[in-house]
Amino acid sequence: MSNEVPPPPKDSEHGQQQPMAVKQNLKTRSTWLRLFFMFVVILLYSVSRVVVGVVILLQFFSVLFTAETNEPLVKFGQSLATYTYQIVRYLTFNSEQRPFPFDLDWPAGPPEH
Repeated sequence: MSNEVPPPPKDSEHGQQQPMAVKQNLKTRSTWLRLFFMFVVILLYSVSRVVVGVVILLQFFSVLFTAETNEPLVKFGQSLATYTYQIVRYLTFNSEQRPFPFDLDWPAGPPEH
């Protein structure tokens, strides 16, 4: 006999788990730990939105006064956009990797031309 636990039974019509499996999920530590990290990542997302706004303003004024984009700001803006993408992927359950500063490093900017 195998020691593997079979997956919880599902209702045939909608593919939903039966109440017994829901009770198991409520007791699963990893589910609650993910909720905690989701709250922390939501706070990071809020901070990143403010930083994006600052980058937008700084880049606008750079173009206004020098007629050129600020390359360090372009690179930082790209890495910030990638970071925001990683946050959204984690929060929407499209990734199990938590964004910086947890599982992933800070994303690099665009490659050099």
